[in-house]
Amino acid sequence: MTATSPTTSPETLREFQSVLGAERVITADGELSEWRDPFQFETWEDFSAAAVVMPETVAEIQEIVRIAGRRGVPLWTHSTGRNNGYGGPAPRVKGSVIVSLRRMNRVLEINEELGYAVVEPGVRWFDLYEAIQSGGHRLMLSVADLGWGSVVGNTLDHGVTYMPYGVDMGMQCGMEVVLASGEVMRTGMGAMPGNRAWHVYKRGLGPTPDQLFMQSNFGIVTKMGVWLMPYPEVYMPLWLRCWRDDDLGPLMDTLRTLMLDGTIRMVPQVMNTILLGSVMSKRERWYTGDGPIPDDVIDRMARELEIGRWIMRFALYGDEAVVDHRFAKITRAFERIEGAEVWGAKCAPEDIPMLEHPAERIQGGVPNLDWNNMTGWYGGEHGGHIGFSPVAPMTGRDALALRDLLRGMVQDAGLDYIVGILPINARSFIHITMVIFDVASEAQTRSAYDVSRQLVREAAKLGYGEYRAHLDFMDLAAEQYSFGDHAYRRFCETLKDALDPIGILSPGKQGIWPHAMRNGRR
Repeated sequence: MTATSPTTSPETLREFQSVLGAERVITADGELSEWRDPFQFETWEDFSAAAVVMPETVAEIQEIVRIAGRRGVPLWTHSTGRNNGYGGPAPRVKGSVIVSLRRMNRVLEINEELGYAVVEPGVRWFDLYEAIQSGGHRLMLSVADLGWGSVVGNTLDHGVTYMPYGVDMGMQCGMEVVLASGEVMRTGMGAMPGNRAWHVYKRGLGPTPDQLFMQSNFGIVTKMGVWLMPYPEVYMPLWLRCWRDDDLGPLMDTLRTLMLDGTIRMVPQVMNTILLGSVMSKRERWYTGDGPIPDDVIDRMARELEIGRWIMRFALYGDEAVVDHRFAKITRAFERIEGAEVWGAKCAPEDIPMLEHPAERIQGGVPNLDWNNMTGWYGGEHGGHIGFSPVAPMTGRDALALRDLLRGMVQDAGLDYIVGILPINARSFIHITMVIFDVASEAQTRSAYDVSRQLVREAAKLGYGEYRAHLDFMDLAAEQYSFGDHAYRRFCETLKDALDPIGILSPGKQGIWPHAMRNGRR
């Protein structure tokens, strides 16, 4: 199932050990199990690594890249390896050497005056948040749902965060990158030695290549600037609840108008009953029969948990008078939907860590792990999930079309339809389909992987493409972007061949293969 299965010679491993020491080159089978796709069935070996190397400095990364180039060894880089719904730390090519950047975990700078930080790729949301707090900085960090992930890694895979700087993934500014040649490059204004605007101005002189290092395999990012938000006067987490399944259409149309005019300036999350229900409860409380949960049971969940058929978490930040005005406007707009309810309560930024609901803390920039409860919907501690995540225009008709298509296919596979809709800006949303399953069941795991591939094909027929892809169907997802006889893919391949002619950096990442491996594309 993989493009190739290279072998890593003892001589190559000794070279890595000479740079890092034996303790930072992992080869034992028992230890390598940590670096698998955590949600593959236990006997599957499609995406297994030959070794893991753990550098701590940019100079060590440079040497790793040079050794790999001489030896022709494929490397697979991750920041902390927590991208679990998309394959976790595992490599796309079986037998690759994983470059884990977990030990490069320093917060290099926090600038309160200008509102930014500079971090290494091993810095988690927890780490940066704690550094901000311990420094007494009155700054807020836009975080992802799970605090254990990497700030850099999430950004490089176009991961979503929720505060105003999360809109269109806008918090990144300025990178340092090790190229396949072993050279170090800085993007934007950082290309000028000593430039004072590297992390405050997103462009440079000439083309700005930052986006080329996101969802690609053109280099290894070793530093990144992160924009932070000053404390507002008040923070107001909000909730919207609707009671009919078809209320999704008017909900999305109303939300679009409120985001377009700037009333809502952040990334909301619209959840169906089962998604929030999976955070708050266990599946067996509601249903123990075969197949997906029946609609009448979902209605019962909606009522007993008081979460409706659709519930949206969102927030306001700013001066109290402005927040009050916007809250009144939001309430009037959404309550035009029959039965819809809007509520929330203001608090001071200092009080956000004490809020009870994890979603209200997440939107307030306080990382936690509570949202991970949903993975245990099937199988408890053996629960797993795959993210299928197409992008669509921000209209009610698109939201309903995707709901109908994806719900039908997921339920036909015998699984529950679990979705979080993320309006990443005022004009588009990402439909995060959580294909959740019991990893201990090979049949259910196979069904989840198979239906995810089917979703890629069928969504593309309606004009919806994925914004990121799981290891198992990266090539298939890329295949859908075929305009001009795959002109986009050929453009990426041209860059790959120029920047990495030997093809050592993360081959196959998002369907970008080096020349020598292209015939193995699947």
